[in-house]
Amino acid sequence: MIAMLLALVSGCANLPTVTLKGQAYSVELALNDADRAHGLMFRTSMADDHGMLFVFPNESPRSFWMKNTKIPLDILYFDADARFVSGQFNVPTCAGGDRCPSYPSDGPAKYVLELNAGVGKRLDLRAGDVLAIPPGIKSED
Repeated sequence: MIAMLLALVSGCANLPTVTLKGQAYSVELALNDADRAHGLMFRTSMADDHGMLFVFPNESPRSFWMKNTKIPLDILYFDADARFVSGQFNVPTCAGGDRCPSYPSDGPAKYVLELNAGVGKRLDLRAGDVLAIPPGIKSED
């Protein structure tokens, strides 16, 4: 966690890279409950080629919300084989605290990739599209 924060502060690009439909994205990792709960809250921007990858210990229906998230996002759900299950596209910011709506997956997911709003539609994602994740990335739970 400290190394990831230092990399962000110093502007280093030592983040892992995932690939989706030929496009590479440097991703921050959310590998435990605390990191997954915080997510991209309070950010005011994110580079076009960056995102956040949430890794869960198991495959299950997932639901995300945008509490305290200040940038619109695409929330992309992937199963245990890193195949695209469903997405919530152009999800708006929410300052409503616990009144923010939830955005569920259409099926069980183990990985969730958050990218800037509009990316998922531009990639023309289809069920079964594969997210290439570097080996060794796994939940800390």
